[in-house]
Amino acid sequence: MKRLVAVLFGVAVTVGALSLASCAVSRSVVMPSGQHGYTVNCSGAALSWADCYQKAGETCPQGYDVADKSDEHGGPVVAANRYGLFGAPVMDRTMLIQCKA
Repeated sequence: MKRLVAVLFGVAVTVGALSLASCAVSRSVVMPSGQHGYTVNCSGAALSWADCYQKAGETCPQGYDVADKSDEHGGPVVAANRYGLFGAPVMDRTMLIQCKA
């Protein structure tokens, strides 16, 4: 029973760490046209396109246009501890946006 509790605790800690480490971020960039824009990254197993759109809305409260959008499989992320090996597939998601004036 102690072993089961220890394994479940290890899984909970690993999942919690992966969840906390994953958050959508935006970064200011200069677009190919020379205008100001942002890249929004919501990559990770715990995030989705909804997180990208939410971060884009927070970055541009007056609205935004999506100039480019891409997603691809980035491979698995694996974490291990003394109780076992845990893995999850990772998706790389990014958007290039331009805020509306």
